[in-house]
Amino acid sequence: MAVARTRCVTLIGVTGHTVEVEADVGRGLAGTHLIGLLDTAISEARDRVRSALLNSRFGWPDARITVSLSPASLPKRGSIFDLAIAIAVLGAAGAVPAHRIAQPFFLGELGLDGRVRPVRGVLPAALAAARAGARTIVVPSLNATEAALVPELAVVPAESLAELVERLRADEPRPLPVPIAAPGDARRAGESDGEDGRPHLDLRDVAGQATGRKALEVCAAGGHNLWMLGPPGTGKTMLAERLPTLLPPLEREQALEVTAIHSVAGTLPPDRPLLDRPPFVAPHHTATVAAVVGGGSGLVRPGAVSLAHQGVLFLDEAPEFSTSVLDSLRQPLESGQVTVARAAGTVTFPAQFMLILAANPCPCGEAGMPGHRCRCTPTARRRYLARLSGPLLDRIDVKVGVARATRAELMADRHVAESSTTVAERVWSARERALNRLAGTPWRNNAEVGSAALHTDFRLPVRALTPLHRGLDLGTLSARGVDRVIRVAWTIADLAGKDRPDESDTSAALAMWLGAD
Repeated sequence: MAVARTRCVTLIGVTGHTVEVEADVGRGLAGTHLIGLLDTAISEARDRVRSALLNSRFGWPDARITVSLSPASLPKRGSIFDLAIAIAVLGAAGAVPAHRIAQPFFLGELGLDGRVRPVRGVLPAALAAARAGARTIVVPSLNATEAALVPELAVVPAESLAELVERLRADEPRPLPVPIAAPGDARRAGESDGEDGRPHLDLRDVAGQATGRKALEVCAAGGHNLWMLGPPGTGKTMLAERLPTLLPPLEREQALEVTAIHSVAGTLPPDRPLLDRPPFVAPHHTATVAAVVGGGSGLVRPGAVSLAHQGVLFLDEAPEFSTSVLDSLRQPLESGQVTVARAAGTVTFPAQFMLILAANPCPCGEAGMPGHRCRCTPTARRRYLARLSGPLLDRIDVKVGVARATRAELMADRHVAESSTTVAERVWSARERALNRLAGTPWRNNAEVGSAALHTDFRLPVRALTPLHRGLDLGTLSARGVDRVIRVAWTIADLAGKDRPDESDTSAALAMWLGAD
C-alpha cells in the first residue's frame, strides 16, 4: 500500500489547467474519500470508479482510500477525472507500476462496465497537457482524433479500463495511429462542404438582390457587421446563410481555437475533429442572455457569440429578440471577447465574430410595400424597430434595404448572378491586400483597425473625407460612425485594387452606412 500519482486537466472556460491526481491506499477504516474543491459529478466518481474496477476483474482495496486533486484551490468539474482517479487507485494498490503512470495525462469518463466514454473539451485539455510538458496523453477512443490535433503529444486511445491496464502492466502505453484532419484540405474559398448537414449553398441562388450581394461581398472582405431591412421573402436569410461561403478557410491557430470552443460546448461533430471553416451560428429569437453570451448554473458554457468566434452570428427577425439580449452584444462587438461573472468565478471566452441582423420593417412586414396594406399601428412600428437600440446600430458597419425584386430583375439575375467561388476569389484578394497593409499591427482585417490608427497611420486625403465632413455637419454621423465608414471605404478600395480610398469610395461607404435608414 502506497501513494501513486498521475495527471489530468480541469477546464475553466476554454483554458485547461493541470491537475495532479494522488491516491493513497493505507490503513484505517475502509472507505473512499475525494478531496480538492470538487463538484457533484466528481464526488460521484467514487461509485463509477469502484464499479468499473470490479466489473473489469480488478479488486477494490479493502482499506482507507484517499484521492486528492490538487491544487486544492482550483475548481474541478465534470467526469473527465474518472480515468485518472481509477489509474491512480490501481497504482497505489500495486496493480500497475506507479512510475509508468506519473507522467502521462489520463482523460475520460468511466462506464460501470469499465468502458472509457468520451468527454467534452479534450482539445483544450490536450493543449494544456502539451504546455505542461507532457509527451503522452490517454483519451477515450472517440476523442483520439481531436487530441491528435496537438502535434507535441503522443495520443493513446483507450477503449476500456481493462485493455488500458493490460498495456500499462506490459510496457509503457504506446500511441496508436490516429488519423489527423488537416485544415483547408484542398478546399478553395467559396466552396461549401455541407458540413452542417444542409445542402451546398451558393450566392448564385439569390436572384434579384444585387445590392444585398454587393453588401455581403464588402462585409466578407473587411469583416464588417451587416443589417438588412426588408419585407419577408426578399432573401435576407438566404444572403446571410451564404456569407460563410465567401470567407477563406481558417488558419491553423484559428481552427484550433474555434475547435476548442465547440469541444467545450459539446457541439463538435464526431466526424469533424477540426473545424477549419468559419462557423455560422443562428440562435432562435427566444434565446436567453445566457444562451447568447454564455453562462449557466455551476459550469459556465460558451454562448452563441463564442460559438460564432471567427465566423458569423446571424440574428434573424432581430427585433423579436429581447432587448437585454440585443444590448448584451455591444460589449463583445467592441472587445472581441465576453466575460461571464458568476459567484464561483469569472470566465472569459473569445467572441470575435461578424454580426448579421435581419429585420422586417414592421411586425406584419408589409410597411412601405406598394399594393400591400400594413396592419400595424404607427406606435407598433416604432416600438418594433426601437428594440434595435442606437448604440447597437452604431456598431453596424453596413446597412442595406432589401426590397422585393421585380420580374425583370429576377429574370436578368438568373444569367448574370455570380457564384460564391467567383466572389470569394475577390474577397480573398482584398483580404490579402489588407493583410499586407496591416503587417506588423495586431489587426488582420479592416473592421479591426483601431480608431487612432485610422486618423494617423491610415489617414485619408482631405478630399476623400469631404462626404464624411458633410455628415458630421448635418448630424447624420457620430464619431464612431465616421470610423466605421472609413473602415468600409478601405474595404471597397481593396476590392477595387486601389492603394488608398478616394472620394467615390467614402461616398459608397457612407451610402452603405445610411442604406437602411
